[in-house]
Amino acid sequence: MYNVSSFLTRRAGKHGVAGLIGILITLLMCGVMLLKLTALETLEAKLLDYRFKLRGPLKPPGNIVIAAIDEKSIDRLGRWPWDRDRLAGLVRKLNAAGAAIIVFDIILSEHEKNDPLLSAAIEDAANVILPIAFDFEKKSAVPANDLLFKYSLSTVINPERLSKYNPISADRALVPVATLLEQAMSVGHINMFPDNDGTLRWEAMVIGYGGYLFPSVTLQAAAAYLGVPQDKIVLSAAEGVKIGKRFVPTDYWGRTLIDYYGPEQTFSYLSISDILDGAIKQEQLQGKIVLVGATAVGIYDLRVTPFSAAMPGIEKQASVIASILDNRLLKNLPWYVNLLLLLLSGIMAACTIPRFKALGAVGVTCLLFILILVPGYLLFVQKGLWIAISYPLLNVLLIFISVTGYNYAREERYARKIRAMFSSYVTERIVNELIKNPDMAKLGGERREISILFSDVRGFTSFSEKHTPEEVVSILNEYLGAMTSVVFKWEGTLDKFIGDAILAFWGAPMHQENHAELAVKCSLEMISVLQQLRQKWLSEGKPVLDCGIGLNTGEVIVGNIGAEGKKMDYTVIGDHVNLGSRVESLTRKYNVHILMTEFTLDKIRDKIEDRTIMDISVKGLERVVVKGKEKPVEIYELASLEPGQGSVVTRPPEEKVVVHKEK
Repeated sequence: MYNVSSFLTRRAGKHGVAGLIGILITLLMCGVMLLKLTALETLEAKLLDYRFKLRGPLKPPGNIVIAAIDEKSIDRLGRWPWDRDRLAGLVRKLNAAGAAIIVFDIILSEHEKNDPLLSAAIEDAANVILPIAFDFEKKSAVPANDLLFKYSLSTVINPERLSKYNPISADRALVPVATLLEQAMSVGHINMFPDNDGTLRWEAMVIGYGGYLFPSVTLQAAAAYLGVPQDKIVLSAAEGVKIGKRFVPTDYWGRTLIDYYGPEQTFSYLSISDILDGAIKQEQLQGKIVLVGATAVGIYDLRVTPFSAAMPGIEKQASVIASILDNRLLKNLPWYVNLLLLLLSGIMAACTIPRFKALGAVGVTCLLFILILVPGYLLFVQKGLWIAISYPLLNVLLIFISVTGYNYAREERYARKIRAMFSSYVTERIVNELIKNPDMAKLGGERREISILFSDVRGFTSFSEKHTPEEVVSILNEYLGAMTSVVFKWEGTLDKFIGDAILAFWGAPMHQENHAELAVKCSLEMISVLQQLRQKWLSEGKPVLDCGIGLNTGEVIVGNIGAEGKKMDYTVIGDHVNLGSRVESLTRKYNVHILMTEFTLDKIRDKIEDRTIMDISVKGLERVVVKGKEKPVEIYELASLEPGQGSVVTRPPEEKVVVHKEK
């Protein structure tokens, strides 16, 4: 018999092993975070997008409007691109309406005959910011003239960091024609760099070119609106950009997260044709930043954002400018903070998930998900902090899967051992209960009250002498098989076969409050089945067997007993076991099939009275002193009565005590 007692005592140690698995997974996930694998970085970015969607659109500031090259304007003014005199008229209209800043999102890099008109309008307005576009593919692009470099940043803090964290750099630039560039208030780049999934989430605040750093058009527009001159825009390398009293945080390469205010049409759109026709009221433009760009289908700069799959690029510019002016600036937490959060959540998961079974582990995992998701969302909405939540979420999920898999494999192994140990003792239902509730099978020995059944074939020695071994084995196997089925039917534990004898008990390993009742009913059915077997054997011309059964109830030692590592049996020992054996041997003397002690009768007396046990005869025979005992014990003959006769219980004579010295 396999010894599982030491295994069971070590079961509590599974939490430590499962916890170690969780810690190892956490450390592995920390390494993955440091490697910044594309798939997980994309997943994290998608979770950031969902935070935008859950937050919903924000109310945009009223000081930014978009002068749109829309379908209405194209219908009214003709196909795009328009002559520069149209743009010159637009600048004059906007200036006359009191626009604070005019920002073009249109590259004016080719000479046209009406350039002087536009140049003059820009000079008169003195508040026009023009765009430049850097070329990173080293294809044909117009080289920048020297006028461009006066618009670069002149002050850099911690410039030594640029050697390690060099901002995005270009080799060529597409710039406005010189006559326009000369009159511009300032210029800024309009380059956009979508992530690997095509979504635009970052704004490059500066781009390197020709040994100089050029700010974005959004940064220039915000600075101009705030009255911060070009030379007061300060880059703190690998940290951010200072605009007067405002600080725009960036990553190491000069990029800042875009805080989108909403999907397309979040900001106010004014059709350029309406502006030129004077259909726009002055208060709609006065004192505002006016962004001039395309929104008509087919000509606008389509961008994928967290809110929209097709947003005009000009509206992205509006969101960036608005977030700087509103001081709504998102910040990506440093890698070491995210790493620390991953470690803490992983340790918490490793310490809690292994302590629960599958359903409880699911609940703990969901709770940990909530503890990660809710703070991640609230900090994003209220503080503008982007916490990496994909790694902790995936880590907790992997810990749950791994620990659950480990526990399942361990429990399966444990179940196999329990099944191997008890399947020959008890019914399948009891085995399954023991697997579900292993504490019921406290192995190694414990005191417990049980009911014991001894059954022995009468005259088996002489029977064996008169028949061949094959005949003896055949009929004995049939008898023992039938008796075992009855024991299992009444949920008994089959301890062992002792030759032709059977030892069974109730009340262990699974607690059974009605153990005496089950033992009594089992013994009665065993005699009934034996009678059927005797008739069958007679009809077949075979020899017949008879048996006696002894029942007793009391406290014994039950558990895995034997030589550890060699031979172990789940069995019972104690005085009451011996008494049950002695009582069974008395069935021959009194020529009855079933004898039980007063201790078993005491346990079923109320069952007889409330008719839970019906139609039985409990006849008191004598008060006896069996071998090895000093005190007399009342013994009773137990037999079945015909249905409907009721139950009869009689006491043995009290004046007489019989002493039995034989076994």
